[in-house]
Amino acid sequence: MQMTSDVQAAEDRAVHSKMANRDKDLEGEIYDKVVDLTEYAKRQRWWNRLFGTNSGPVAEKYSVATQIAIGGVSGWCVGYLFQKVGKVAATSVGGGLLLLQIANNSGYIQVDWKRVEKDVNKAKKQLKKGTNQAGPELNTFVEKSTEFVKKNIVVTSGFIGGFLLGLAS
Repeated sequence: MQMTSDVQAAEDRAVHSKMANRDKDLEGEIYDKVVDLTEYAKRQRWWNRLFGTNSGPVAEKYSVATQIAIGGVSGWCVGYLFQKVGKVAATSVGGGLLLLQIANNSGYIQVDWKRVEKDVNKAKKQLKKGTNQAGPELNTFVEKSTEFVKKNIVVTSGFIGGFLLGLAS
């Protein structure tokens, strides 16, 4: 009995040793593949394939962390100001409309509703005519904005995140 348990233990150690060696070989292969992948990523500028060859002027000057920090701080400032100015603007517009409604109900203002309806219908017709085409200045603005975002994708990402945080604070 003792002999068979010793033999069994020796066989178990041999099997375990083979599995351990196989696991080490597998880990070595995975490590080599990861190293190869990182070397490939260092050689390839992935953003060139994704965003074009003109991308990355800021990316070449500053580290990714610096770009995200700059974008995040400036985005937070703009978002915070946007929030404060938006509150003031909403309060002003709402207060103005409230005062106009009070003045209308008190009889200080008389509204010619037929004229308002005629002007609204005229505006609708003009909008229906011009909705098929966007102005050329809008197209150039969109193209320039898209190119800027492609060239400065990391800063833009940081800016968007900071802007959202600034709106929330």
